Amino acid sequence: MFSLILCLVALVLGYLLYGKIVEKVFGPDSGRPTPAIAKADGVDYVAMPTWKVFMIQFLNIAGTGPIFGAIMGAKFGPSSYLWIVLGCIFAGAVHDYLSGMLSVRKGGVGLPEIVGDYLGQGTKKVALVFTLLLLVLVGAVFVYSPAIILGDIAGDGTAKAMMIWIGAIFVYYIVATMLPIDKIIGKIYPLFAFALIFMAISLLIGLLVKWPSIPEIWDGLGNRGPSVGVTGQPIFPCLFITIACGAISGFHATQSPLMARCLKNEKLGRPVFYGSMITEGMVALVWAAVSSYFFFDGGAAECGSDMAAAAPTVVTTVSKTWLGILGGVLAILGVVAAPITSGDTALRSARLIVADFIKLDQKPIRNRLLISIPLFVVTGLLLWFNLSDSNGFNTIWRYFGWANQTLAVFTLWAVTVYLMNNKKGLRYLISGIPAGFMTAVSLTFILVDKVGFRVNSAAAPWIGIITFAACGFILGIMKMRRDNKLEDK
Repeated sequence: MFSLILCLVALVLGYLLYGKIVEKVFGPDSGRPTPAIAKADGVDYVAMPTWKVFMIQFLNIAGTGPIFGAIMGAKFGPSSYLWIVLGCIFAGAVHDYLSGMLSVRKGGVGLPEIVGDYLGQGTKKVALVFTLLLLVLVGAVFVYSPAIILGDIAGDGTAKAMMIWIGAIFVYYIVATMLPIDKIIGKIYPLFAFALIFMAISLLIGLLVKWPSIPEIWDGLGNRGPSVGVTGQPIFPCLFITIACGAISGFHATQSPLMARCLKNEKLGRPVFYGSMITEGMVALVWAAVSSYFFFDGGAAECGSDMAAAAPTVVTTVSKTWLGILGGVLAILGVVAAPITSGDTALRSARLIVADFIKLDQKPIRNRLLISIPLFVVTGLLLWFNLSDSNGFNTIWRYFGWANQTLAVFTLWAVTVYLMNNKKGLRYLISGIPAGFMTAVSLTFILVDKVGFRVNSAAAPWIGIITFAACGFILGIMKMRRDNKLEDK
């Protein structure tokens, strides 16, 4: 428990101190008109109050990632705490802030446009494919978990009931994706975000009251997975893929442009982009601690469950047992709403990215339909595979995790080139070091994991070290070429 408290304090200090440094490096300009003002269209470019923008950004990036990822990641032991804190402060929040602010500066453009500007048009096309793949994967996988939870709440977890819930959620996706951003998203999403934050605070209070004897960081950072039946998943790279949201997630860079189009002032970027990532890290920490109690200190027995319970079952069981009827309903509402809302904003982002790429105005509803219908068809096909194959969800989720972190690699390298070209000294390292590390994580995972090339996992550390060193060499070459160009001028 002491580790949890120290880590929560570290996240707050990270926002106050390192967040200020990152903001200073970028240099927001309060006098520059934001896209919400300069390109207002009443559909996607709509200026909204800062508190709403923050709550929507937080809910959009959260999904089930900081909850389910933290639950699964807790099986690795206290090393999950360190990854959430260090990843969030020095990688995830940097990634979210810089990608969001670059979108603001460039008129609210999507991630592929940013990647293309700094990494070239060829890389832009690759990033476009990765981005759309990730977004439709999000749309598909974020239907599944809330449908399970809603079925459990209704007391009918049958396949037929689950299909009804899936159909209802999918219809909502279509409606929310098509409507102007301030009609549904701007009105009710802040309430769902409040439910998600309420859940985390309530569970934190429960932890402080119970004060369980969960593993501390100083007890050792070794993999504790085998003690709860999880084998074949080394901490590197699997922990860094399992806990993405809550530490760093490429999906966030697809969501930030949505709020970049609603921000009134560049100075509000740090609380909205950096702050929402820190808040998500806090949610992930609370669930990692709750899960540690569940898996390692008798929490499963207290809740009337078992240590082999899946993440959705852990959520519903803990919420009902700890928080009572009213608290449990609010907590579960947050867990249900988060993936649904992230799913529909993922498809909204996909629509806008395609529209930017083909230069199609999205104010006419027929243009929105022209792009949205194919996206919904692809999402439906992925959902069908998810349901028709008994292992479909697990397979899609693992590919989603890898695609998610690979997209973060694209984003970090793009903002690194921006900083290298526009800022003095070694300031580009604030994103360059995370870019090298996440490149090592993503490449190592696809080489050693069973959904990839299945290289012997014993080679994982060496693959990671060599990749990280190669990234450092590439950064040095890039810096040298830039300096030579400046001298030639």
